[in-house]
Amino acid sequence: MSQAGLYVVATPIGNLEDISFRAVRILSEVDLIAAEDTRHSRVLLSHYNIATSMQALHEHNEAQVVGRVLDRITDGQAIALISDAGTPLISDPGYRLVKAAREAGLAVYSVPGPSAITAALSVAGLPPDRFAFEGFLSSKAAARKKQLVALCHETRTLVFFESSHRIEAAIADMAEAFGGQRLVAVCRELTKKFETVIRVPLADMKLILAQDSNQRRGEFVIVVEGSEVSEDKALSDAHDMALALLEYLPASQAARVAAQLNNVPRREVYELLK
Repeated sequence: MSQAGLYVVATPIGNLEDISFRAVRILSEVDLIAAEDTRHSRVLLSHYNIATSMQALHEHNEAQVVGRVLDRITDGQAIALISDAGTPLISDPGYRLVKAAREAGLAVYSVPGPSAITAALSVAGLPPDRFAFEGFLSSKAAARKKQLVALCHETRTLVFFESSHRIEAAIADMAEAFGGQRLVAVCRELTKKFETVIRVPLADMKLILAQDSNQRRGEFVIVVEGSEVSEDKALSDAHDMALALLEYLPASQAARVAAQLNNVPRREVYELLK
């Protein structure tokens, strides 16, 4: 039997065969499985003839459930934490539980396995050595655009999750913020029957999504090429441009034009001109 403690167990992101022997054993041995959606997880457990009882643990009840789970671990039980797909806590509930278990001095074990992030990076054909995971963008257009503009000069590869409801809007906003020629790999339905990975410039991806409704269905991991120009370099270029424009424009207007052309904050350019 498994030792007492909390086991953070990665489960398949689609294909049920993508689970480790250790994960199956742990899920079979523990006293309880804390699952994001018990109905969803029951499919996986049934596939492997795992009869362990489950407790729902999701964003709406996590605060209430954490104490009961910790009490069971303190009493010597082994508890597994799983999400609907992939590695728990990554855009999924469970952080409160893991944090509380650590603070209580209880054992927490990692049972690693599938992750949509690393799966997408492995097939995207974009630099995987340095990347920034941004999770889901805001569902509100103005907030989403603001998030993307803030990432415009990020030189690391960017990774996002997105749903079918917002994939077109997200790609359109990325093309506007990053430029249509920035490369993107849209990884759809990874490990599932209708998996596709399309790697093209953002402007081309907009057209593909508009023309092919199938490419707007499913779950998405978006991998975007990092900027070739860092924020410091862009700000320096904007400053140089604004200085040249001072011959023709007031400082505030010169800063506004230079900032817009280099995609940096106007206020920062204006401050450099003082």
